[in-house]
Amino acid sequence: MSKISGKETKPEILVRKFLFSQGFRYRKNVKGLPGSPDIVLPKYKTVIFVHGCFWHGHKGCKSSKLPETNTEFWEKKISGTKQRDAHKYKALKQAGWKVIVIWQCEIRNIDQRKKRLNQLISQLKG
Repeated sequence: MSKISGKETKPEILVRKFLFSQGFRYRKNVKGLPGSPDIVLPKYKTVIFVHGCFWHGHKGCKSSKLPETNTEFWEKKISGTKQRDAHKYKALKQAGWKVIVIWQCEIRNIDQRKKRLNQLISQLKG
């Protein structure tokens, strides 16, 4: 698990490239904010987290299915991640930030990706 990187993931890079191509400027992994959000858009007072479905326990997603071995460990680990995520979101919202979460499964295939990224633009401008 030490080899699994939490930064510069393919889904995160994909979202950043899209935002940049649409004229949005952002900061990456700002340490001064709770949870070091993946993408921070100060102009829009918005943070974006790009989450892997398995690691963050995306409810109802087939990619978040727990392994059949060592299930108790994985349940505890993912449950802890969900609790930390909820705490980070709450702290950011209390500080006046808008929080957007993009799940890995939402941008996996091209049709879904276009739809979700266009929805992201609407969320930022709306």
